[in-house]
Amino acid sequence: MHATFKRSLAAFGLALGACAALIPAAQAANEQFFPLATFRVGAYASSGIPVWAGMIDYLRYINEVEGGINGVKLVWQECETEWTAEKGIECYERFKNGLNGAPVAIYSPNGAPAAYALADKAAADRIPLITLGYGRTEATDGRVFPYNFPVMLTFYSEASAFINYVAEREGGLDKLKGKKIATVYHDSAYGRETQGPLALLAQKYGFENIQIAVADPGNEQAGQWRQVRQLKPDWVFLRTWGVSTPVAIKTAARFGYPVERIVGDIWASSNEDVLPTGEAGKGYLALTPYPGGANFDIHQRIRQYILDTGKSDLKDPKSFGSVYYNSGLVNAAIAVEAIRAGQKHFGNRPLNGEEGRWGLEHLDLNDARLKEIGFLGLMQPPRLSCNDHEGGGAAKVQQWDGRQWNLITDWVQADRATLRPLIDAKAAEYAKEKGVTARDCAAQ
Repeated sequence: MHATFKRSLAAFGLALGACAALIPAAQAANEQFFPLATFRVGAYASSGIPVWAGMIDYLRYINEVEGGINGVKLVWQECETEWTAEKGIECYERFKNGLNGAPVAIYSPNGAPAAYALADKAAADRIPLITLGYGRTEATDGRVFPYNFPVMLTFYSEASAFINYVAEREGGLDKLKGKKIATVYHDSAYGRETQGPLALLAQKYGFENIQIAVADPGNEQAGQWRQVRQLKPDWVFLRTWGVSTPVAIKTAARFGYPVERIVGDIWASSNEDVLPTGEAGKGYLALTPYPGGANFDIHQRIRQYILDTGKSDLKDPKSFGSVYYNSGLVNAAIAVEAIRAGQKHFGNRPLNGEEGRWGLEHLDLNDARLKEIGFLGLMQPPRLSCNDHEGGGAAKVQQWDGRQWNLITDWVQADRATLRPLIDAKAAEYAKEKGVTARDCAAQ
């Protein structure tokens, strides 16, 4: 009897252990992993920190308020990249196989260096990259880049939207002829990305296209703004990043260039870019596909369920509703809605990379859906497809008054029809170089 009891007890212990071992696996079977390739340290930390806060707050909101994506809970983990290609690759390799059994459906490199470096790796691993407002513009052509999604606003569209805004201010596209338009740009793949489309638009409209490079990280720009003062451009397109943006604005003021004639790109458009400029920044303009402000419906929800309950990742309350915080919200929402779109086809379960790609290529958020999820006005209605991985191409223009951003336009649409041949040519060049056979989108 005693021996039988001991054997029964041992069997019970083994069964209990087996059940305990199955619990994490069971949890992971209904979890979707969101890797976070962050940069909380280094020259660009002030820009990155509010981005992650926006992303994490939205993911936490989806879990706690909506119970996940159709019941699938979200898990995430950070990896520090310092905004470098090398560490960006390390983080990707660490994350690409998921977390404790929870798969990766979508990966955000969160930086131009990593986005370029990971293009081929992600394609080989069949993991789609979201490069919201950065990365390879030619990846708009999903026939050649099935796993690369420069969603919402590529650098080409950004350049075109800038020119269209300038044309509005000058009285029409025909008034651009003879104007001087300078681009002061971060001397990196990111900064140089608009050179092709601006050259094309300059040829089309007859303006003088001036390009002035700023070496990374851009702590000293006297030479560049001395050149601006000498050339006297009618407008300056500021394509800096991190610390180089407030340095540019303050140096422009020191050299007497009017700040209200400077239009920053989307990575030179947040509170963190202008607060250090003080009086010099008043009147500065910037493009954005996700405007600053905390009065959109999603902010009321995040405030109620995340901020006011002490669950926010935001360390500085002043960054709530900043452009970078809002970019994190939008980035996370695009990923969540793409997974939701994929679940309609594959079932309400965690998705892998191939299924995440399908969801992205079938993402169609109209105004009714944007209102439903709280993003109406904060996000243009994106509609992606096999042939179009951007799905937007518009930006709003906002102006800094020394305290906050104020929107001064509605959506300014890029001339995507003019840009598309340039994109297709670059994509075809890439396909030839890499030996890629373009997909037939009609068969998708």
